[in-house]
Amino acid sequence: MKNAILCIILAFILIIGAFFWYIYSTNTNKYNSSQHNGNLKVVTTTTMITDLVNILGKDVLKVDGLMGSGVDPHLYQATERDVKKLQEANVIFYNGLHLEGKMSDLFEEMSKLNIPTYAVTDAISTSKLLTAEESYGKNFDPHIWSDVQLWKEVVEFVKEKLIALDPLNGEVYAKNASLYLKELDYLQEYINSRLLEVPQNQRILITAHDAFAYFGNAYGFTVLGLQGISTETEAGILDVKNLAEFITQHKVSAIFIETSVQTRHIEALQEAVLSRGFNVKIGGKLFSDSLGDPDEAEGTYIGMVKHNVDTIVDALK
Repeated sequence: MKNAILCIILAFILIIGAFFWYIYSTNTNKYNSSQHNGNLKVVTTTTMITDLVNILGKDVLKVDGLMGSGVDPHLYQATERDVKKLQEANVIFYNGLHLEGKMSDLFEEMSKLNIPTYAVTDAISTSKLLTAEESYGKNFDPHIWSDVQLWKEVVEFVKEKLIALDPLNGEVYAKNASLYLKELDYLQEYINSRLLEVPQNQRILITAHDAFAYFGNAYGFTVLGLQGISTETEAGILDVKNLAEFITQHKVSAIFIETSVQTRHIEALQEAVLSRGFNVKIGGKLFSDSLGDPDEAEGTYIGMVKHNVDTIVDALK
């Protein structure tokens, strides 16, 4: 009799456990059902990634970008609303390489909930990544989007992940990616053409923080940032002094502020150069860690890159 009662209790426990496991799986793997109606809920972090996923998904994805125009991803802290969005997502795309440094634990939690969570920088071979030893030891520089060829690899990576999750719309993602990659090829031609206007000895790019190393590596520029690769690193008096002496010695004609970084650092650098008897102008604003407003040309990746290249060339040529 006792054995029969124990068996009944055990069976009841197993049934209850199976029920709760079903509820848990339903909540954390919603993409399995969503892929059949073409309404994957995609959550992205930076504006560059949001722009990309919107282009690949057009009309078949629900894309929710956490960061808006002008937001600094290095300093961004997720709100309770952001956490809810992440928990309800079918797939998450973020930059990685510590760009969203204050959100790293969140991405790990989402992965544990069986929500597909991808760092788009995983698309890039480590042999192509640049290190930033001053700020992050031997960690890699996360600002890969300033090299169009690397961004094309990200396009392919995101396309493949979307197709795997939503095969019924695979042709849509593949077609949109193919068209977009051609646009990026035209963008590369535009960059190459405009940069011909800047002599090699004038290709020195100085910005608020070190966000353009991949640009420099791809297009033959010496790139120096007043702050390190993260805006969490404050520029000290010695940093300003050393960079001011470099600018004066090399007669750099222009330095640049960034839309997502406070201008006071570059303004202090300009004053330090002037105190040494040399006048360096502020060549304009560059978009480094964020796109511009959505209703402007700079609100897209292509528009942002064109703006940056035009601003750099016009100031340095």
